[in-house]
Amino acid sequence: MKKVLCFVRRSTTFAHEMQKTMKRTHLIAALLLWPLFLCAQSAIDYTQYVNPFIGTQTDETGALSGSTFPGATMPQGMVQLSPETEQMVTWDPCSGYDYNKDVIYGFTHTHLSGTGCTDLIDVSLMPLCSAVTPEQLKAADFGQHYSHDKESARPGYYQVLLQESGVNVELSATTRTGIHRYTFPEGQPQSVVLDLDRGTFRGEAYYSKRRTYDVIQAQIRLVDDHTIEGYRVVTGWAKMRKVYFRAEFSKPFSQRLLMNGGLNVGNSDVVNGRTLRAALNFNPADGRELMIKVAISPVDNEGARKNMLAEAPSWDFDGYVKAAHDIWQRELSRIDIEGTDEQKTIFYTGLYHVLMQPNTMSDVDGRYMTTNFEIKQMPKGQTYHSTFSLWDTFRAAHPLYTLIAPDIAAQFVRDMVLHHQTYGYLPIWDLWGQDNYCMIGNHAIPVLADAIMAEIPGIDVEAAYQAMVESSTRSHFNSPFEIWEQYGYLPQTFQDESVSITMEQAFDDACVALVAKKLGKMDDYERFYRRSMFYKNLFDPETGFFRPKDEKGNWMEGFDPLSYEQPCFVEGNAWQYMWFVPQDPQGLIDLFGGKKGFLKKLDENFSLTATSGEVNGNASGFIGQYAHGNEPSHHTVYLYNFAGKPERTQELVEQVRSEFYRATPCGYAGNDDCGQMSAWYIFSSLGFYPFHAGSAEYVIGTPLFTKATLHLENGNDFVITAKNKTPERIHVKTVKLNGKPIKDYKISHQQIMAGGMLEFKMK
Repeated sequence: MKKVLCFVRRSTTFAHEMQKTMKRTHLIAALLLWPLFLCAQSAIDYTQYVNPFIGTQTDETGALSGSTFPGATMPQGMVQLSPETEQMVTWDPCSGYDYNKDVIYGFTHTHLSGTGCTDLIDVSLMPLCSAVTPEQLKAADFGQHYSHDKESARPGYYQVLLQESGVNVELSATTRTGIHRYTFPEGQPQSVVLDLDRGTFRGEAYYSKRRTYDVIQAQIRLVDDHTIEGYRVVTGWAKMRKVYFRAEFSKPFSQRLLMNGGLNVGNSDVVNGRTLRAALNFNPADGRELMIKVAISPVDNEGARKNMLAEAPSWDFDGYVKAAHDIWQRELSRIDIEGTDEQKTIFYTGLYHVLMQPNTMSDVDGRYMTTNFEIKQMPKGQTYHSTFSLWDTFRAAHPLYTLIAPDIAAQFVRDMVLHHQTYGYLPIWDLWGQDNYCMIGNHAIPVLADAIMAEIPGIDVEAAYQAMVESSTRSHFNSPFEIWEQYGYLPQTFQDESVSITMEQAFDDACVALVAKKLGKMDDYERFYRRSMFYKNLFDPETGFFRPKDEKGNWMEGFDPLSYEQPCFVEGNAWQYMWFVPQDPQGLIDLFGGKKGFLKKLDENFSLTATSGEVNGNASGFIGQYAHGNEPSHHTVYLYNFAGKPERTQELVEQVRSEFYRATPCGYAGNDDCGQMSAWYIFSSLGFYPFHAGSAEYVIGTPLFTKATLHLENGNDFVITAKNKTPERIHVKTVKLNGKPIKDYKISHQQIMAGGMLEFKMK
């Protein structure tokens, strides 16, 4: 099915017919009105269903918040302009904004969405209605109270009234520029504090043993009385991160104070150091409104200047808001759904959270910084990206891009291959162009595999495959491949977190094998297929769990399947990791002696509520041992399909959808993790899920909506219907693709891209 697009080019046939009966003047009028007529056919404002506050609050259970932020950003934007409710951002939420707190300390231009670790928080601004003394600037405590009834947000726009000053703050953004509009009370002093020291907490914070956060060097330079430039070099989760900025003010500052810590540099127009702040005063006689445009660059100040000139040349704040709205409207319109307003809010907010990242990491001129800190140039018109939270997003967020935005997915593949070319292997967790090695596995591999198996255009398949193989054979942190191939598992005596890594590396190897087979590289296929079966070497039939061995093949003592404190697992226990064999569900079933034993164990997984010791903070959203609040469990509800009980999958999918997703600030059961939690909901509400991410294949679940339409990039529509769907009807009686029954509960990427109809009939 072809979709009707709101483009003038689609009106040519109609115009040709009208030429026979209309005069030239009437023809021109018709051509002008016809696109408007087409647009009116789908005049849904999808942005009205986005609530940026979803995921910003921790609920009463103490589970992690979604760690999202409410501020202004663009799809894959470099800038995320949002407030922080901590002076120095610590952990939970790592985004810097906690809905439960009532003080804002500043508005910075970079944030992570949904992560479990903290970084960024760059270039802080705060408006005040008082002059700032040197003592106050040194202390740097300018927090102001706010209330949610004087706060609002929508895609590309954020607003809040600061109580102490009475300043109304409005924020918007382009891809690389943050746009501020401050409205001061009539006749009151007008000041703005620029703080390059604010950011992440420097003391004993979460993960402090693994990294040190510090400003290495910074600069603030006054260009003229309405322009400031500068930079800061920061080390933290990302190493040696450079952020350059250019700030332009809509009216001149009449006085300024520049300081490095407690050092007042007097009349100097530049200050260098590590604890830099500036206070700027403006004349109230020049009007109540002050606009500030802040362009950033990861390359240099010239990059920030070019970004400003290209993206934010005007002082039309409302124009920036409208432009952001229109771009988000275009992106969100990729999928139409028919559901309740609450369902639409959860769905489109989830899609919004997915599309925020990965983030633009090149300037408008195409320059970017490589992993070895060199400046390289992208081909004209191309953009380099970072923020690849791959342990999370390979599961559903990247497959969603592959499905609904393959042009963008191809860019991500290209950028991961570029990372490989300078770093030697694909990214593990790429932030600001640097690998921070967070988490385990080599999960860029399934992302590349998914794109290749889906045959999306714009990929250098041979370069991508070479990157996959070299990333699977060049030993690096948490990936000792010589040991892997020597033992057929990772001994806990040689490698910490050995069971989790064994399970996940076996999966990555299966993805390499899939691509090798597709490309006819059979020697590679046999090697990596054999490796993909290594997971079996850690299965203990006596206990019925995967558990650690030493280098002699002996089971390690002290094993407790309920404990989250076992050093052989990552952010989970033996119950949660037992099911991570998406590449070989039949092999997993066979380990339990067949479907009967497998189903008994799987049923116990969803019913056993016992615990042992302290539960890992990342585990939440429990159904028995299933923990939806963290990624290792996400595919598990779909395992019943492979054991002949799809109705149980359908029941659990509905339970997760209804219990762990809400259209409220505490709407997620854990960190959204760069959109992965949201992507699970999007797929699972449509009625299918990428169980084996990397295979370009989906398993059938149960739809939430009576109708959903994917407007595919190739011009086709893929329509999903469930005409007799009601809230009570969750079990699927039959499912047909273009009128033909689907009996194996699977559908391929190519079948979806061909367009057509997936028709569910509910029991």
